[in-house]
Amino acid sequence: MTGKRGFEEQIAALETLRNESSETRLNALRGALKHRNNFLVAKAADLVRDFRVSGLIEDLLAAFDRFFEDAVKRDPQCWAKNAISRALAVMEYQEPEVFLRGMRHIQMEPVWGGRSDTAGTLRATCALALVQCRGLSGSDLLGHLIDLLADRDKSVRTETVRAIEQVGSPSAVLLLRLRARLGHEEPEVLGTCFGAILRIEGARAIGWVQGFLSAADDAAGEAALAIAETRSAEGFEVLRRCLEGAKDPWFRSVLLSGIALTRQDTAINYLMGLVKRGTIDAEVAIEAVVRAMPADDILRRLEAAVAGNLRLERALAAQRKG
Repeated sequence: MTGKRGFEEQIAALETLRNESSETRLNALRGALKHRNNFLVAKAADLVRDFRVSGLIEDLLAAFDRFFEDAVKRDPQCWAKNAISRALAVMEYQEPEVFLRGMRHIQMEPVWGGRSDTAGTLRATCALALVQCRGLSGSDLLGHLIDLLADRDKSVRTETVRAIEQVGSPSAVLLLRLRARLGHEEPEVLGTCFGAILRIEGARAIGWVQGFLSAADDAAGEAALAIAETRSAEGFEVLRRCLEGAKDPWFRSVLLSGIALTRQDTAINYLMGLVKRGTIDAEVAIEAVVRAMPADDILRRLEAAVAGNLRLERALAAQRKG
């Protein structure tokens, strides 16, 4: 069976395997993994992952190897390699060489006006999968991951930070701190660094992340939100003190959002005080509280705080509609 109809029927046939016996699935997926079409192989690999068919690991490896040959022609967009690497990761495949190969792969494909690397997702998936390879020491893991911190693809750098976080050692923290200190990075990646450091070290790292707040720029905004995610009294105090000296309206709004996200009782009381007094931050404080998706009792307190102030009543109504 050939042509578009034949291909669509093959995809549909794979979907029906969800209702078949284990043996029927095994045989059908083994055959599908040998197909030349990368999309069909990707679909089969996704099903292997969903069904956790460990008996097909060798077939996955053979297909993975095959799609590195003449990769642009055989596996455009890395569909097959992406799906296979995800399946191997879910099944906790332990041989690091497979994931190291994926981490090093760059696939330049023609696009309008030039060529573009389509292997970023593959590198990111393999970086995260490498962490679960128990035969690698922590220092070896970091040695392999460090190069991807300088990857041209922002998403790869972000996922590499998450992989380093999973290593969770003092050396991993030092590497993340160095990456953050070097700067010249996308705010989102820095935010992932800050969050990873705080999750590994806990509240004792708040003081270090606090050092990034003084710039009042995008990176400072990421630092503020990472501190907020600790949901700690220490985090609230740091953000409150920073707000007292902040002048930029945008940065003040970020800090107020962070204060609300700490979900500390003292933080909510502080924001309620700003609203009750009708300060210049009152409307932004209302927005921060509402966006933090508070419990009903907090919303009732907010309603009481704005009662009688037409401007703030309208601000609260607008936020609740949004």
